[in-house]
Amino acid sequence: MSNSTSAVKSAFNVEEIRAQFPILKELVHGKPLVYFDNAATSQKPRRVIKAESAYYATINANVHRGVHTLSTKATEAQEAARETVRVHINAKHAHDIIFTSGTTASINLAATSLGQLLLKKGDEVVISGMEHHSNIVPWQLACERHGAVLKVIPITDSGEWDLAQIPGQARNDVFTDKTRILAISHVSNTLGTINPVKKLIAEAKKKGIITVVDGAQAIAHLNVDVQDLGCDLYAFSGHKAYGPTGTGVLYGREDLLERMPPWQGGGEMIDVVTFEKTTYAKLPFKFEAGTPHIAGIIGLGEAFRWMEDYDKTAIAAHEHMLLEHATKELLAIDGLRIIGTAKEKVGVISFVIEGVHHYDLGTLLDQQGIAVRTGHHCTQPLMDRFGVSGTTRASFACFNTMAEVDALVAGVKKGLKMLR
Repeated sequence: MSNSTSAVKSAFNVEEIRAQFPILKELVHGKPLVYFDNAATSQKPRRVIKAESAYYATINANVHRGVHTLSTKATEAQEAARETVRVHINAKHAHDIIFTSGTTASINLAATSLGQLLLKKGDEVVISGMEHHSNIVPWQLACERHGAVLKVIPITDSGEWDLAQIPGQARNDVFTDKTRILAISHVSNTLGTINPVKKLIAEAKKKGIITVVDGAQAIAHLNVDVQDLGCDLYAFSGHKAYGPTGTGVLYGREDLLERMPPWQGGGEMIDVVTFEKTTYAKLPFKFEAGTPHIAGIIGLGEAFRWMEDYDKTAIAAHEHMLLEHATKELLAIDGLRIIGTAKEKVGVISFVIEGVHHYDLGTLLDQQGIAVRTGHHCTQPLMDRFGVSGTTRASFACFNTMAEVDALVAGVKKGLKMLR
């Protein structure tokens, strides 16, 4: 991780890590829980849960609103979380970190504010064909408001961007002189594809295009360094990175954030209010109207400190081992096809089985205590691209084991005996 605050990383030991997650001791339908729905929301280590609970038990005051002791403690804890996130993603300033309720809110903030700042009739916003609905719909809304056009980078059969469409390659019709914004996912939530975002960002910067990256699926699995990536904005959620739900971040370059208009009005984001005119607070508070999810933000900071305690390279190697083993064993099942076979992937496997509905399979896996996700995963255009209505998706985290992968494979085989 970038600029780690830990001098010494803890050795990776999956059983030691598992012991820190209380929910892994739960039974589902009388069976030990096998949790493979981490791309939807990851589980939380005990210290994150305790940090959030401790706020309510011992502080429970609003931030930046009072001089009393509890308010001061709440403010210090929230701003410590902001600094932790800054270090983790190697942002230049703490005020480059905007707290939101999640990736969806972060991208809506970006689309609303950038749309107002940049877009006019005939301008273009470029996204890719593998985007989550949260990185499609906000840009559609912005385009509709301002008369702009949404353009889509196509996807190959392996689940990667069609590189022939990228400037500098065989064809040059993704960016034009009307392109104002590029909004792309770092990692696909459905396919697990790790996209070459740094390369495309560099191409966009040459043309003065503002770049927005959806990092929801990357933040828990990759070394995210926003300065190295060169992006203008980077969005992610806390709950997919071992933190609480209802928390998120929008990182932004200081000079761009200064130019962007606020997208919500209310308390905290103001400097002076009169009935004639309002002036806005300095960063980051210009974009943080109202009382934030203070307990969640404190828990988010603790989740990032927890991740900093471990060697991210070792965790990535463990998750890749799970991915390779699951891929090999699942492909041995007759009629099973994996959707998304990119060379670079995180631990996500989406698959379909001939003659079997994903919902039926997911229900039977649940009866065996195995939690997977079924459906279109908020990527309906991507499902249409591959000609399927949905998939069964298993997504891995650092606390998953090879034995659990074997349980998944055995569970699929058992389910097929009932469905075929």
